[in-house]
Amino acid sequence: SADPFTRNAVSLECILEPLSLPESPGGVAAVESSPYVPCILCRECYLLAEQNQLLKHMITEHKLVIADVKLVADFQRYILYWKKRFTEQPITDFCSVIRTNSEAPLEDQDNYFLLCDVLPEDRLLREQLQQKRLREILEQQQQERYDTSFHSMCMFCDQEFTGNRSVLLNHMAREHAFNIGLPDNIVNCYEFLAVLQNKLDNLQCLYCEKVFRDKNVLKDHMRKKQHRRINAKNKEYDRFYIINYLEFGKSWEEVQSEDDRELLDNLEEDWSDWEEHPMCAVCLFCEQQADTTEKLYFHMQKSHGFDFLKIKSEHGLNFYQQVKLVNFIRREIHHCRCYNCQEKFQSKIELISHMEETKHVTFLPARSTWDQPQYYFPTYENDTLLCTLSDSEDLTAEDSNEDVPVVSEDTSNLKALKQSSVLNKLLYKEKKSQ
Repeated sequence: SADPFTRNAVSLECILEPLSLPESPGGVAAVESSPYVPCILCRECYLLAEQNQLLKHMITEHKLVIADVKLVADFQRYILYWKKRFTEQPITDFCSVIRTNSEAPLEDQDNYFLLCDVLPEDRLLREQLQQKRLREILEQQQQERYDTSFHSMCMFCDQEFTGNRSVLLNHMAREHAFNIGLPDNIVNCYEFLAVLQNKLDNLQCLYCEKVFRDKNVLKDHMRKKQHRRINAKNKEYDRFYIINYLEFGKSWEEVQSEDDRELLDNLEEDWSDWEEHPMCAVCLFCEQQADTTEKLYFHMQKSHGFDFLKIKSEHGLNFYQQVKLVNFIRREIHHCRCYNCQEKFQSKIELISHMEETKHVTFLPARSTWDQPQYYFPTYENDTLLCTLSDSEDLTAEDSNEDVPVVSEDTSNLKALKQSSVLNKLLYKEKKSQ
């Protein structure tokens, strides 16, 4: 039989409660390999994508609130750090205590614990996580900036692009008026484009985010409503812009508003010499751009002999007639055709040379040639010059001899609409030409 002292020693070594292997709350391996985030105060775990569910759990079950959580650069590392610290010291050593229903009986009162960057340790942790994330993002951006293996297709015309991401982004801005920002301001470009493509595949407008019944209706909506842009209020896009990683505790909107306030602070109270600078507009005859209409008109007069303001004044053109004239000239130049003698050329250079030598650029053809309903529609959908046109200051409503048709999109009498529509003239001309 065994010695009684030996039996007592064996019994003392029995495991009377469950054991846990040591965890690594701040370990890199634990962070990078696990898609889960644990509760700071218990064993509950949630997927990283279910961050809001975890925050709700900590509030309802443990009365723990984390302030400004949306500005924490790395939520998973932040939670793991504080889970470890809360096992070392009481929660009240780190959190402010907020008592609710303080005037109610003691049993009806609740204590909530607020973890925020007022605590120096919390602020230091947030800053370190922000700096680490910024280093990672800048490294990623640098890699994408010089990457020549980029390969993707345009979301609007299915044209294929290889080389550097800037080629595709510049193409979409130039050819489709879809500008998501300068290439150097964007990070994780592949993922960004995939998010946008997925929305289009789901027939969702990128700006207003409405869903449409088919692709053609969606494309028509985005073109007519000028919705070929992203919604800046959608926080889903924040992670793709460098500006959101630059300053600790600030979103891009706060950084931008500070820049705007700084500009306003530097302005003098006297705005008498203030000038409006619209977006860049392109010359009617060449690729020259100008940031004001005055500069553009001066260029066209000096370089091509086309005096837009003089023509507008002499012919008494109202806003709609100016629109039609611009679209008419754009169309003719695009087809390399002189808008006076109708002679066609092999290139725009030959055309402009002809028009300047013959002075055909200086005067307009018969009004009936260009004052047509078809020229209400832009030749180029991103023609900024159209946005800068205005009625002559001395042109009153009585001076205008044109009845401008305004057709409601919502009408109960479709038959009457078809009979009176200005598009009938276009259809008639099309059939006649065939």
